[in-house]
Amino acid sequence: MTKLTSVPPNSKKAKPKAAASSIHIDVRWVLDELLEDARITERDYNFIAGSRREKDELKWNPIQFIDKFEIRDQHSDHEVLSSGRLTEWLAKKVNQKVFHIDPLKVDVKAVTTVMSFAFAERHQILALRVTDEQVFIASGQPFVSEWMHGLEQTLGGKDIVRVVADPADIQRYTVEFYNLAKSVSGASGNDAQKMSGATNFEQLLELGDLSSPDANDQHIVNIVDWLLQYAFEQRASDIHLEPRRDTGQVRFRIDGVLHDVYELPATVMAAVTSRIKILGRMNVAEKRKPQDGRLKTKGKNDLEIELRLSTLPTAFGEKMVMRIFDPDVLMRSPQEMGLENEDYDRWQEMVTQAHGIVLVTGPTGSGKTTTLYSSLKQLASRAVNVCTIEDPIEMVEPAFNQMQVVDSIGLGFADGVKALLRQDPDIIMIGEIRDLATANVAIQAALTGHLVISTLHTNDAPSAVTRLMDLGVPPYLISATVLGVMAQRLVRTLCPHCKRDAYIDDDIWDSLIAPWKGKKPEKIKSPAGCQECRKTGYAGRMGIYEIMPLSQDIKDLVAHSAQLSDIRKQAMKEGMRTLRLSGANKIANGTTTAEEVLRVAPTA
Repeated sequence: MTKLTSVPPNSKKAKPKAAASSIHIDVRWVLDELLEDARITERDYNFIAGSRREKDELKWNPIQFIDKFEIRDQHSDHEVLSSGRLTEWLAKKVNQKVFHIDPLKVDVKAVTTVMSFAFAERHQILALRVTDEQVFIASGQPFVSEWMHGLEQTLGGKDIVRVVADPADIQRYTVEFYNLAKSVSGASGNDAQKMSGATNFEQLLELGDLSSPDANDQHIVNIVDWLLQYAFEQRASDIHLEPRRDTGQVRFRIDGVLHDVYELPATVMAAVTSRIKILGRMNVAEKRKPQDGRLKTKGKNDLEIELRLSTLPTAFGEKMVMRIFDPDVLMRSPQEMGLENEDYDRWQEMVTQAHGIVLVTGPTGSGKTTTLYSSLKQLASRAVNVCTIEDPIEMVEPAFNQMQVVDSIGLGFADGVKALLRQDPDIIMIGEIRDLATANVAIQAALTGHLVISTLHTNDAPSAVTRLMDLGVPPYLISATVLGVMAQRLVRTLCPHCKRDAYIDDDIWDSLIAPWKGKKPEKIKSPAGCQECRKTGYAGRMGIYEIMPLSQDIKDLVAHSAQLSDIRKQAMKEGMRTLRLSGANKIANGTTTAEEVLRVAPTA
């Protein structure tokens, strides 16, 4: 049974003569219909119709050809008739639903079994969703249906639901999906092989000479290449390879949220992990201990991208996480990361001091490293010596002298800082103050005339002071050396293409700005969801900050071991804005939402 919802071309200027099952819309038909709908001008019509098509462009769908001219949509003064807008127009014209292809939401294994690659390529169609009763198939030629009869015979009674998708996306993802499926199938081998070679606590004895896929097998190489390129395109910050009993789960963290991407057979997952370990110069034979490594590759713009690798032995094999470091991070200014106005001035005042300690606090994944690298990049002139000690080195930057902690030979943070002090440094960055020994050498470095920048894991800025006390640092040394503390979080920013007006509840606004008094904005922005943001309503992240310079009054409180509440009260009296208040300002500016701020920022 077939569900076909389309109408034949109805243009008065271009009546197709062929049977309805073989009508191919061409550039002339699309232009006629656009002109009839007053979406283009006569001038645009004549210009495009008279343009010569190059040899490669003869194979293009008419929407792809018209898209390259970037003509203005007469229904909108500012919007270009892009392939996306043209696709939406065509879908409405032929009474079919439009389908924006989000590769993260496509079950590649399922859709590539619907038809062969040759069949999909020949008819320029692609299956995008498979359910128990229906198969959604996208096409850029909504009136061509000669392929449907043959396909119906192989679908076992499932209905075909035709949708319209961007022809360029159909062309691109047809190649990507089928190449990936071919590589996975080639690497998987036969069914009996699926459990062989699995390194888990439920080992299964396999009889016969069956071997797992080799890490250097071309299929595995293709899967790894696809995985990395795909992650870069999707703006992923982390890639998770998680082995399970029979399959392995691939997930991406995008804007702080994990998304399922693909399921690989267990042996293929093990081979992919081994391939990445080889590239990262890790011990491939060692699967019982956690390992760390790093890998450098290039993205589409030929920018070098660094990945930090970490493996963890689990019940069903090695779990691997690859953290992706965007090279653009070092080029961003603090203002671009959300540090603005008074907060920016306070931060600059702290990090431009000749000596003392500046602390950045927050949980893992709150952007502390990004803040440190960006600030150090600005401070690292030819006149100063910037030295760092990290565990591990996150991003390699030529302007710094970077040293890595190596626990196996007894080189920790404390010993590393002692060595750095003999290297004539001006600025020292310590990856993290974890213990009293590290805190003590940081204080000694500050007392001997160096600027020390480091991180702590605390919920807010005032808590950093009490955290140092808990480690055993005397209060008088804290007040003598610490210049200030900045706490930060990352919130997702609204997609600029689809955010819309909304209102905020009085109680929510009051909870954000408490204990300050502030006028509630008449309107804020809320997420809507579009193709650009994969229907999430968010695109990218930005920081919210809480900055507490240690004034003389606060230093006096610290020196007398005052309570945390007293320190916080004095800091707020001097103008410290809480994380929630910083978030409230970005809500009022239409940058993010109250839900995001409340999700990441602790109560005041």
